Amino acid sequence: MSDADNCNNSGSKAGKGGCPIDHTPAGEAPHSRPSCPIDHTQRTPSFARSLFGNNNEDNQTPACPVDHKSTNDQINPLNMMPNLSQDMHTGQTQKLSTERELSTIPRATEEDTEVWEYPSPQQFYNALARKNMPAPEEYVDVMVDIHNFLNEGAWNEVLKWEKARHGEECLKPKLTRLQGRPRDLSPLARIYGWRYGVLPFDRHDWYVDRCGKQVRYVIDYYEGHAQGDMPAFNLVVRPAIDDFGSLTDRAKQLWQDAKEKYFSSSNQTH
Repeated sequence: MSDADNCNNSGSKAGKGGCPIDHTPAGEAPHSRPSCPIDHTQRTPSFARSLFGNNNEDNQTPACPVDHKSTNDQINPLNMMPNLSQDMHTGQTQKLSTERELSTIPRATEEDTEVWEYPSPQQFYNALARKNMPAPEEYVDVMVDIHNFLNEGAWNEVLKWEKARHGEECLKPKLTRLQGRPRDLSPLARIYGWRYGVLPFDRHDWYVDRCGKQVRYVIDYYEGHAQGDMPAFNLVVRPAIDDFGSLTDRAKQLWQDAKEKYFSSSNQTH
């Protein structure tokens, strides 16, 4: 289906104003290891591009290697993913784990588990191979960790919005389905691109069940500034403006952010 406990922290942003890339120095992530196992000197400057490869035919935009947008008959409509095999791929030389990790993200649909499951390293590798994206087999576990950690971070940001604006009406929102839209820039991503010259390397739309009401969240994934050989990621998460309620939520958040930024700092100077 978030930041990697192997490779650095995810600076999540809940759709606040300003550049989506965190330019302030930061310490090492609590769950990060001393160094990243990816050799960046042998890859392109963009960590996201080198790690996640490319999800577009024009070979321009890196994206989640698990295809959430495919439309063939074998696609699961809940996550827009093909039913990936657990068998070793032709030409694969190293055996990968077939164990799937459970997320903390509750499902809104009746399945075998109450939470969403992440693909196993073997399924992840098969997803890459299916799209003709080369992947060093020894790094697949790291790639899965990062993929999973970013999604956990995204869900935590969704919960912040839900708790702040709708906590009393719905105690336990759940994820109904998700869709990858790497080629579709959101309006906010376009604004950031024009103003700051940065674009997200991926976009997801998550459909959340708010105790009977479906709401859509847009998540833009940005590659942050690496700290040494530790890559960083920033997420911009916010409810899509699909109705008046979501527009109101966004407006209230902007006002709250403005008060905290300008009025709180002003009061501290007196």
